[in-house]
Amino acid sequence: MVPLENNHLQRKLSSSNCSLYDMIASGVFRLIYGYGKLLKCYSQLQLDYGEASSQFCFPSHSFVKPHTYIVASSSLHSPWCIHSQMGVVRGVILDESVLLAEGDDDKNAPLLRPGADSLVRTLVLSGIHLGISYSTGLPDDKVSILKKIASLQSVDCFMLNDPASEVMPAWSGTDDSIVYLVSNKKEVLSKLSSYSWRIVVLKVGGESSRDAANVLQIENLEELPLTICRLNKESIETNVVTVGFTMKSSRVEDFAKRGAFPLCPTQNGLMFVPLTSKLPLSSQLKDVDIVLHKATDEIVSIEENKLTFTQNMQELQRYLERHKDLCVIDPLNNIYPLLDRLEIQKILLGLVELNTEGSYLIRGAHFLEVDNFEEFNFANGLAEARLSLPCIVKPKVACGVSDAHKMAIVFRVGDFKNLSVPLPAVIQEYVDHSSTLYKFYVLGEEVFYAVKKSIPNADILMKSANRNDLKPLLFDSLKSLPTADSAQYSGANISNMTRNEAIDLKLVTDAAHWLRRKLHLTIFGFDVVIQEGIHDHVIVDVNYLPSFKEVPDDISIPAFWKAIRNKFDCTTK
Repeated sequence: MVPLENNHLQRKLSSSNCSLYDMIASGVFRLIYGYGKLLKCYSQLQLDYGEASSQFCFPSHSFVKPHTYIVASSSLHSPWCIHSQMGVVRGVILDESVLLAEGDDDKNAPLLRPGADSLVRTLVLSGIHLGISYSTGLPDDKVSILKKIASLQSVDCFMLNDPASEVMPAWSGTDDSIVYLVSNKKEVLSKLSSYSWRIVVLKVGGESSRDAANVLQIENLEELPLTICRLNKESIETNVVTVGFTMKSSRVEDFAKRGAFPLCPTQNGLMFVPLTSKLPLSSQLKDVDIVLHKATDEIVSIEENKLTFTQNMQELQRYLERHKDLCVIDPLNNIYPLLDRLEIQKILLGLVELNTEGSYLIRGAHFLEVDNFEEFNFANGLAEARLSLPCIVKPKVACGVSDAHKMAIVFRVGDFKNLSVPLPAVIQEYVDHSSTLYKFYVLGEEVFYAVKKSIPNADILMKSANRNDLKPLLFDSLKSLPTADSAQYSGANISNMTRNEAIDLKLVTDAAHWLRRKLHLTIFGFDVVIQEGIHDHVIVDVNYLPSFKEVPDDISIPAFWKAIRNKFDCTTK
C-alpha cells in the first residue's frame, strides 16, 4: 500500500469544536485504518516482495475477498470531510413547497415539481444530511407523498414546529449550518425566526418573496448545490475549491455511493457538484474551479477518426477552449490516445527504455492493424508482427461506442475471414498468464493494484473450442469475458491456471510513472498480465478515469481527492 500517514486519512480533531458524533466517527475510522494496515502486513508476509511492497496497496482477490474489506461509510458525516467548522453547511431541509407540484386537483397532473426527484437524489449522493419538512394542515395524501420520498431515500421527514416530533429537535440547532429551501409562494419566514437556519428562497413564477430582503434566492432547484458551495466558500477561510463533474448517471452513482463526491468540503478543501444540462453551462462554470469529466461517456460516434460528442460535451469543450486557465481533469487532448487501441499500442512501444539487462521486461502486447478481414495476408502479417495463434482481435476504437468491446479469440488463420469484429481492428498477442490479471490504478503520484481472475491459458481455451470445431470465441469484454471458471476444460491440466506468477512491483511502478508523464493524465488505469515461462510483464489495456472500486474506499477516495487537489495546485501556481 502506498504509505498514507494518519493525518492523510483521519480527521484532525479539536476538543473545542468537535462533536460527539465526530469523535465516534473518527474512532471508527481509526479502527478501519488499523484493520487496513493489518491487511497490508498480511499481504507483505504472503508475497515477500521486499521493499517494493511498501509502495502499493494490496486489495488482492488472491488473499482477501473483496466483500471482506471493511470500508468507511459514505453516509451522513464522512470522517474525511470538514463538518465541525462554523459556517459549513452540514444539512439541508427541503420545504414541501419546493417539492410538491403547485396547483389544481387534476389527478393526471404531476405530483412533484420538475427537478424535485433529481435534487433529492443529488443531495443524498452528496452525503449531506437531508430532511423534508411540511406544515400543519397539509392534506394527508401530500404528506404521504413526502414520507414515501423520505423512506425511499432514507432521509428525515417531519412537521415544522411540531413539539411532538421526534425528528425535529435534531434540526433545531442554533448554528447556521442548516440551509432551509422554501418557495416564495409560502409565508413561512416568521415561523423560522426561532432558528438560525440560512433561508434560501425558490422564486416561482418570476416573483420575489415579500420576506426575502435578507435571504438568498434561486430560480431553479438545480441551483441549490452550487449555492451551498458558495456559502461554504464564504464561511471557510482556507482555500476551498469547487469541483464540477460530468459523467453518466450510473457512474455518478457508483462514485457517490462510495463517498467520492461530497458537497461538504473534504479535508483538503474540495467540494463536488454535478454539472447539469438543466442550467446554462457558462453560469455553472463561473463558480467552478476544477472540471472533472469522463468524456468517453459523452461520445455519440467515431467515424473515420472523427469524434462526435453530445451537445453538452461540445458546449463544455468550447468553454474550455475559451478559458484555458480553468483546471481540467483531464484535458480532452490528453485522453484522445486512450480512445484508440492502435495509438496506445504504439505508445507502449516506448516502454523499451525502462528495460535493463538481467531484469524482467515490461512491454505492450505484440499487435497488428487490420482494415479488411477478407483480403489481408494473415499468414505473413502475423509472422511479421511476431504473433502466433490464438490471437485476440479488438476494435480499433477503445471505448465510447457500443461496438468498442466486441472482441474475438481466433484459433485458426482461416477464421479471420468473415469475423464479426468491427473494423478497423487490432490483432493482439494472446499471452498465457495463469488466468491472472493485475489491475493497476494511478491516482496522481500514487499507484494501487488489485488481482482478478482472467481468461484462461490458450491450451484450456482450445480444449473448450474443440467441441465447437475451433470456431472463434466471440464475447463482449464488458459483459461476458470468458474466465477460467466459465471455460469448460474437462480432463485438462489446470495446475498452471492457479499459479500466481510473482510480479515485479518496482518495474510496474516505473511503468505507471512513465505512462503518467507520457500521457499527461492525472487518473487512469492499466491492466498487466505476466507471461508464463519468460515472465514478461505485458500491458494489455489502458483506460481513463477508472472506477478503482477494487481498492478499499478508505484508501482510494482520499488518494482520489489528493490527486485532484495536487493537479489544481500545480495548475494555479
